[in-house]
Amino acid sequence: MSEVENRPTNFIRQIIDADLASGKHTSVQTRFPPEPNGYLHIGHAKSICLNFGIAQDYQGLCNLRFDDTNPEKEDIDYVNSIKQDVSWLGYEWAGDVRYSSDYFDRLYGYAVELIEKGLAYVCFLNGEQTREYRGTLNAPGKNSPYRDTSVEENLALFEKMKNGEFKEGECSLRAKIDMSSSFMCMRDPVIYRVKFAHHHQTGDKWCIYPMYDFTHCISDAIENITHSLCTLEFQDNRRLYDWVIQNISIESEPHQYEFSRLNLEYTVMSKRKLNMLVEENLVEGWDDPRMPTISALRRRGFTPASIREFAKRIGVTKMDNTIEMGVLEACIREDLNDNAPRAMAVLDPIKLVIENYPQGQVEQLTLSNHPSDESQGTRVVPFSKEILIEAEDFREEANKKYKRLVTGKAVRLRGAYVVTATGCDKDADGKVTTVYCTYDDKTLGKNPEDGTKPKGVIHWVSAEHALNATVRLYDRLFTVPNPAAAEDFKSVINPESLVVIENAKVEPALAEAKAEKAYQFERQGYFCLDNKDAVNGKLVFNRTVGLRDTWAKIGD
Repeated sequence: MSEVENRPTNFIRQIIDADLASGKHTSVQTRFPPEPNGYLHIGHAKSICLNFGIAQDYQGLCNLRFDDTNPEKEDIDYVNSIKQDVSWLGYEWAGDVRYSSDYFDRLYGYAVELIEKGLAYVCFLNGEQTREYRGTLNAPGKNSPYRDTSVEENLALFEKMKNGEFKEGECSLRAKIDMSSSFMCMRDPVIYRVKFAHHHQTGDKWCIYPMYDFTHCISDAIENITHSLCTLEFQDNRRLYDWVIQNISIESEPHQYEFSRLNLEYTVMSKRKLNMLVEENLVEGWDDPRMPTISALRRRGFTPASIREFAKRIGVTKMDNTIEMGVLEACIREDLNDNAPRAMAVLDPIKLVIENYPQGQVEQLTLSNHPSDESQGTRVVPFSKEILIEAEDFREEANKKYKRLVTGKAVRLRGAYVVTATGCDKDADGKVTTVYCTYDDKTLGKNPEDGTKPKGVIHWVSAEHALNATVRLYDRLFTVPNPAAAEDFKSVINPESLVVIENAKVEPALAEAKAEKAYQFERQGYFCLDNKDAVNGKLVFNRTVGLRDTWAKIGD
């Protein structure tokens, strides 16, 4: 199958195909326009993959343009994090990073043009009055008493707004469209407001700032965007988008197309709610691995390839729907199953003493890094008389379904020997502290000579050589699929969303682990070295995802 035939298809790509075939466009130009007022989340990742993916597939260009029209809520740190997220996902923007503020002079000029055409006016209604005059979904609005101010006076007033002669909220510039329109966005929307705020790009040059609906379409036109893609909540606003373009003297006529936003089970996508989680210390920041932000997913161990695959699988439609968390988890599980090297880690260790193993002897065993990919090579793991195993991997007695170590029964130690448990020590509470066993020295890499095959394989680490590690077991942040529907979404936070294990033991090879490098801890799941807290030789591993979807069973 050719690369073109293997491309995903959707209604947007069908529109582009038709536009290119008809000659309406000879090339494709898209843009990704984030507002730098927070961290990007998985929903933004869908948009990034769509806009940049289309540009790649059609040999076109995609701009990264920051919608920086509200300086009070914006920060240069958000700008930098967004650039990092886009690059990390594997995309390159065309030319320099762009900002809506790059066009502030031109936007001001187009606003003046609308005033000169009698299509915009300075209004002195306050916020409450403006809402009252706007009407409702069932009742038309009524004209502002300032709607018929002369062109000359409006030009003078707008100049005064620019010069800082009015207070914030005292007046605004509104488009003169139709106060009886069935679309609220067309009832003389505000296109400029007064804000005495320092801007991260333009400093204190401006004290008036354009609104998004006025800025966005003009920015698209200036950049010759052919297909302006946004989510469905902007569908009605397309009428205002087109109205602005049609009523100013600009040659390019971009068109807006809407698609459904991403809704994902067991999380929230509202920036307001995400910010609340951070501000109220319900999570440890925007990059807390339980958050749906791109930086959090990266810290948790998700790969760019898995997120791109997720975006491909969920597709692009006009239908609002909610995607199962299992779809995202399946993408990373499949990626890491193929690409993550194996390692051994014991999260709840008890000692296993091999009584007939020579005292003081240490063997350096060579283990494969991946069971089906020889190119990933091998590693050396030390083996000695005393090793550590998971507490749950030993029972004094068990039924036939239990495939681990039982007194009098044999199991294989991963990559090592077959051992048979002979007994154990317990503490005052009856908890097993040490297990005793014997080993068959002829079973390294082969079954016992009598032909019996051990029923189970368990992982281990050498007690003498094991490294200490902190392991964080992350799970879904909420206990219900749709937390946003709860009366208080904070009341359904999963108390088990983070379990921290301080005394985990890992094999020595993990001393060389790199931040964000994924490993499959044998029989435990997929983990990566934390990119923030693993410093000065400290090993801190985050669980990316388990080996299987345990939540699917709960839902059945």
